[in-house]
Amino acid sequence: MARRAAKKAAQRRCKSFSRKQREAMIVSYAPLVKHIAGRMAMRIPSSITFDELISAGCLGLIDAIDRYDPSREVDLKTYAAYRIKGAILDELRNMDWYSRSMRKKIQEIERALISVEARKGRPAEDCEVAEEIGLSLEDYYKLLSNIHGIGLFSLDEYIKDEDNDSLSKKSFQERILSDDDPVENVVKGELRQHLIAAIKTLSEKEQMVISLYYFDDLTLKEIGHVMNLTESRICQIHTLALIRLRSKLKSYHHQ
Repeated sequence: MARRAAKKAAQRRCKSFSRKQREAMIVSYAPLVKHIAGRMAMRIPSSITFDELISAGCLGLIDAIDRYDPSREVDLKTYAAYRIKGAILDELRNMDWYSRSMRKKIQEIERALISVEARKGRPAEDCEVAEEIGLSLEDYYKLLSNIHGIGLFSLDEYIKDEDNDSLSKKSFQERILSDDDPVENVVKGELRQHLIAAIKTLSEKEQMVISLYYFDDLTLKEIGHVMNLTESRICQIHTLALIRLRSKLKSYHHQ
C-alpha cells in the first residue's frame, strides 16, 4: 500500500515534466553518474566493473528525476547525486562481495577492540589490538588495508540524506561536536543518534578521516595529502574507525 502511494505521488510530481523534458534531464545529468561512479570505483575491489556502477547509477538518476519534487528546498542536482550514490551502494550490497574469511577477520578485530577497551577503560591502541588477535603490528596494518572496503557500506546512509546532502553550511566536525542537536540536521531516529555519540568517541584523526571521506567526498589519496599521511595509513585509520563504529552499533542493537 505504501509503495503504491509513493508511486502515485511520484507520478503526480512527474506531470510537471514533459517526456522531452524528462529525457533531456536524463541526458543532462548523465555525466554526474559517471563522476560519482568514478569516485566510488576508487574505493572498491577491481573485481567490480565500472560498467556495473554506471548501470546502477543510471537507475538511480532516473529514479531521482521521477521522484523529484520542485516544491522542496533541494535542487535537482543535489537530489540526483544522493539517489545515484544510493543506487550504487544498494547494488554493491546486493553483490555481497565480502568473503566469509574476510568477515571473520573483521569480527576478530571487533572482539579485540571490545576486550581491550573493557580492560583498559579507554580507546585501544593499535599495538594492543594487534597483540590481542595475535598479529605483529605490521601484519595488523596489512589486514586493515585489505579490508578497507568495509567503509563503503557503513556511514553514508547515516551522515547524509536528501535534505542535507551538501546543503548545510556546517561542517561535519561542527555537526558532531556542537552543543546543539545534530540529529535534526544529519540523521533521524535513535539509532543514528547513537552513531553520532559513537563518532564523538573516535580520535581526532579518525574523526577527520570520516569527515573528509563521507562529508567532503575526498578519496583516501586526497585525504592523505590534506593530513600529510600516506594513502595506506589513511586507509588503516579509516578502516579501524569504521570497525570501532560497527562494534558500538552492535552493542546498541543488543541493548
